[in-house]
Amino acid sequence: MEVLVMIGQLILGLSILVFFHELGHYTAARMFGIKVEKFYLFFDAWGKKLFSFKRGETEYGIGWLPLGGYVKIAGMVDESMDSEQMKLPPQPWEFRTKPAWQRLIVMIAGVVVNAVLAVLIFTFMFVYYGDPYIPNSQVKNGIVAYKLAQEIGLKTGDRFIGINGKPIERFGDVANTKVLLGEGIVYNINRNGENIDIPVPDDFVNRLTDSKDQFLDKRMTFFVGKVQPGSNAAKAGMKANDKIIAVNGIAFSFFDEFQEILKKNNEKSVTLTLIRNNETLTLKVDVNEEGKLGFAPDTKDFELKIDKYSLSQAFPVGAHKAWSVLTDNIRGFSKIFKGKVAFSKSVQGPIGMAQIYGGVWDWNNFWHLTGLISMILAFMNILPIPALDGGHVIFLFVEMIIGRPLSLKFQERAQTIGMAILLSLMAFAVLNDMRKLEFIQKLFNT
Repeated sequence: MEVLVMIGQLILGLSILVFFHELGHYTAARMFGIKVEKFYLFFDAWGKKLFSFKRGETEYGIGWLPLGGYVKIAGMVDESMDSEQMKLPPQPWEFRTKPAWQRLIVMIAGVVVNAVLAVLIFTFMFVYYGDPYIPNSQVKNGIVAYKLAQEIGLKTGDRFIGINGKPIERFGDVANTKVLLGEGIVYNINRNGENIDIPVPDDFVNRLTDSKDQFLDKRMTFFVGKVQPGSNAAKAGMKANDKIIAVNGIAFSFFDEFQEILKKNNEKSVTLTLIRNNETLTLKVDVNEEGKLGFAPDTKDFELKIDKYSLSQAFPVGAHKAWSVLTDNIRGFSKIFKGKVAFSKSVQGPIGMAQIYGGVWDWNNFWHLTGLISMILAFMNILPIPALDGGHVIFLFVEMIIGRPLSLKFQERAQTIGMAILLSLMAFAVLNDMRKLEFIQKLFNT
C-alpha cells in the first residue's frame, strides 16, 4: 500500500507541474497567433495514448508514458522531429515566422509558470499551515550526535549557538540545505560551558547522501506516546503516557540513551521499570531485531512555534522560499563542477522522488515537495541543453546577435543530441535510484 501511495503522490505532483508548464507554452503561443497542434500530459510514444479529443486546431490528450508532457507548436523544431512540416513553405501561424522576441517569450513561458506556481504553492501553504518550527532556545539538552556528526567533531550534548557567528533562531536551520551546500560553514557550539567552533567539510553532503543514518537530532526526555497495535510493547501491556525510568535496572535520562540500551539487547527480553499514574511498575518486554519495542516516543521538552501569515504577508515569504530553492540548486551545481559533490549523489530519478514523497499521504508534505520540484523543474528546463527550453533560448539569442536563424539542419542535429543527453541522464537517474534500493544492494552483495 505504501508503494502505491508513493507512486500516486509522484504522478499527481508531476501531472500538476507538467500541465501548468505546458499550459505556459500553449498560452504564450496562442497569444501570438501561433498554431498549437497537440497538448499532451505524458507522452503518446509510438502513437499510443490513453485518450484524446480535438477542439479547434488542437488535439488534447493523455499519453501512456508518464515521463512529462509536451505541446507540439507548428513550425518549431522540437522533440517530435517533424522534419516534413519544416520542409513546407512557412505559414503566418507558425512559430518560425514570428519575431524572435515573441518566440523567446513562448520558450520561457513554461519556466516562468513553474516558478510562479512554486511561489503560489509556498504562499498558500504559509497562509494555511503557517510556518512551524522548534526554537533553538528550547533545545536545552543539546543534540544527539550520530556517526556522521561525530565524524566532523560534534558530540552528544553539544548545544548550537550559531553558524558562522550568527545566532540560530530555529533548530532546523542547523542542517538545512543552505548550510549543507554552503562553503566555509562553521558551527558555533557550546560544550560543557565552553564555546568552540567546528568547521563543516565542503564535501560533507557527499557523506550525508551515502549514509542512511540520521545526522543529528534534538536530545530529549520522553514518555510513551502511541503504542503500535500488535507490537511487543502492546503485548507486554505498555500504555500511552507510561514513563520508562530504567531498563534491566539501568537508569537513564534521555531517549537516545534508552535507544542505545535496547540496541545492545536486540532480540532479547528486557525488564522495564516505569511510572504509570504515580505508581512504579515493572514489565518484561521482548526487543525486536532492530532494537525497538513498538511505540512512538513523546516529549514535553519542546513547544512547536508556528508563525502565522495573512495572504499579503505570505506572498513575499513564499517568493523568498522559492528563490532559496533556486539558489540552493545553483550551489549544488557549483559543487558538482568543483568536484566537491559527486554527480551520482545529486541525481534523483522517479524512484528516488517517489521515496521522498513517502508512503503516507500528507497534504502538507505533498504540497511542500511539489513546490520544491516545481522550482527545480524551472531551473532544470532553463539549462542550455538542446531539447530543453534553455537550449531553444540560446538558439534565439544567437539568432538575435547574428541577425538570422540557425540552419534547420543544425537545429535538428542539436535537438537529436539534446534528446540523447536527456535520455541518457534519465536512464542514469533510474539506474542510480535502483542501485540505492536495499533489495538490489543485497542481490549484488550475495
